[in-house]
Amino acid sequence: MARYTFYTLDVFTDRIFGGNPLAVFPDGSGLDTEQMQAVAREFNISETVFVLPPDRPDHTRKLRIFTPGTELPFAGHPTIGTAHLLSTIGEILLEGPETQIVFEEGVGPVPVTIYGTDGNPTQAQLSAAQMPETGALPPSNADLAEVLSLNEDDILVDPAPNAVSCGVGFLFIMLKDIDALARAQLRHEAWERLLSDYWAPHPYLLTPSGSFGVGGPDSKYQVRMFAPAMGIVEDPATGAAATALAGYLAPLLALKNGTAFWSVDQGVEMGRPSRLEIEADISKGVITGIRVSGNSVMVSQGEMEIPDPM
Repeated sequence: MARYTFYTLDVFTDRIFGGNPLAVFPDGSGLDTEQMQAVAREFNISETVFVLPPDRPDHTRKLRIFTPGTELPFAGHPTIGTAHLLSTIGEILLEGPETQIVFEEGVGPVPVTIYGTDGNPTQAQLSAAQMPETGALPPSNADLAEVLSLNEDDILVDPAPNAVSCGVGFLFIMLKDIDALARAQLRHEAWERLLSDYWAPHPYLLTPSGSFGVGGPDSKYQVRMFAPAMGIVEDPATGAAATALAGYLAPLLALKNGTAFWSVDQGVEMGRPSRLEIEADISKGVITGIRVSGNSVMVSQGEMEIPDPM
């Protein structure tokens, strides 16, 4: 039995009890995969992070990220939140208004910029390690409507649903309005039958919620994400999906060269409003870089006694 320090944060928010909760163990050395998964089940929040020494000396730290049900190769809110935590507790020293670090994750090296004032972090921005790739055609809109407890005409046919991954696959489904978004409820039996074996089994629902920014007339969205395959009923903020979302939205723009911007509100229906800011660099119609940024708030600190491996 060993005692480990942990912290919790709310990520993609500027106020406590908003955003997406995160647990971080700033030193997870000595824990094996089974122990880490057991701890993540105990916290039973979207993700728990274990920080380890990097494999390469020019990288900052290695992260292992667990949902209550599985280990992830990449996740956004753990990346953003861990950068905020390590700079808050002095494990990462901020070098002026911007500090560049690199986290090793299963998907590869993930560059992160930490913005700060007077040595304190104010925001963090990750850069996607992988550019978007699309998967197989999704089930029909009629099948997706059954999974989501919606009418088929609640789901737009233009743009059609599409699966995109920047390390983790999500199925993006554009709904006709905010009312349809609010009415959506995942039917687990239908999900099990129609989506559980699909390339991207995590439904990500979105609808335009306003107009602003350079990203085009529909650059602000309200979204929801369900991930039963990860042991997550609904996620308040999903950074990995935000990177892939750029791959879904960018082809809808007339922009062929430049940078597109989108703002995403998530977790509203859960009472945990989150804000994610997305940028995508586009060259000759192809995405060459994706960045996702957000704020974090420290919530708690504690210790956990973790039993030795069996």
